[in-house]
Amino acid sequence: MFIKRSRSWQGREADVTPHNLYLDRRRIMQAGGALALTGLVGCGSSESQAENTAASNTTLANSTTQPESSASGLQYRETAYQVSDPQTPYDAVTGYNNFYEFGTSKDDPARYAHRMSVTPWSIEVEGHAARTGTFDLEDVIDYNALEERIYRLRCVEAWSMVIPWIGVPLADVLRRFEPTSDARYVAFETYLNRSEMRGTRFPVLDWPYVEGLRMDEAMNELAFLAVGLYGDLLPNQNGAPVRLVVPWKYGYKSIKSITKIRFVSEQPPTSWNIAAPNEYGFYSNVNPNRAHPRWSQASERVIGGSLFSRRDTEMFNGYGEQVADLYAGMDLIENH
Repeated sequence: MFIKRSRSWQGREADVTPHNLYLDRRRIMQAGGALALTGLVGCGSSESQAENTAASNTTLANSTTQPESSASGLQYRETAYQVSDPQTPYDAVTGYNNFYEFGTSKDDPARYAHRMSVTPWSIEVEGHAARTGTFDLEDVIDYNALEERIYRLRCVEAWSMVIPWIGVPLADVLRRFEPTSDARYVAFETYLNRSEMRGTRFPVLDWPYVEGLRMDEAMNELAFLAVGLYGDLLPNQNGAPVRLVVPWKYGYKSIKSITKIRFVSEQPPTSWNIAAPNEYGFYSNVNPNRAHPRWSQASERVIGGSLFSRRDTEMFNGYGEQVADLYAGMDLIENH
């Protein structure tokens, strides 16, 4: 007899730990000398359709909440960049990942990413900007201006999470380098060290991983550089020490472990578009009306919900009010 067992992260939505209780638990465990354990999860899937989650409204006005400290020492302020959907459990966020530099299984990053060195860290800035060169991470990210933003993440594989990120607006960072009028795009590159990143020993992609945005996309208020999640520093498997978060695009656009930023005049190459241009376009906006060649994008599996949790996929992942004008007049099926 076949018995289908739930994974550890496939509990009820009511069981998801709220952010403030999670941080309190972390502080208690730290004070008591306990070790926090990060669960490793596999890939569970279901094609059964549960009741659709009601579409939630995204509020974007900044809050006046005073900065708070997490167990990691990060100080940040809460904002009203939130969604009504339950947050994904921490163990699922940190244990169910695509980071092919460490392997193609969902649990490979959590198993192997600890081998990546993340301190010290520097970012090389090149191209059409007044300030270029190699900068320490602390000179790129203003750690005195960190804020929390709770965003949906939609994977091109038709699953989704809700994650509380800690970081700074991408636009604030890019302005500091004073891009010129010739900078029509911004390109990013991921760290590459084959001795530390076992997945790069295989030609899964053309390493190093590269991504890019049109400049107006990069300067949009939603684009974010994250250095933490759930109040803690980013785990290596989630893109430590700094990653991009672009919530209206499929997750692979949110490049991890950034080591290079280039201001360029022509559309830059991107890793998945190089690998399969018919499947992965440059824009990669979440679009329920454009099916992937091998599966529908009309709905998504909710990681961390009940075993059969699904929701309808929203255009631009629910952020249309903030980004739809970027694509006015474009054919979003052709320009996928």
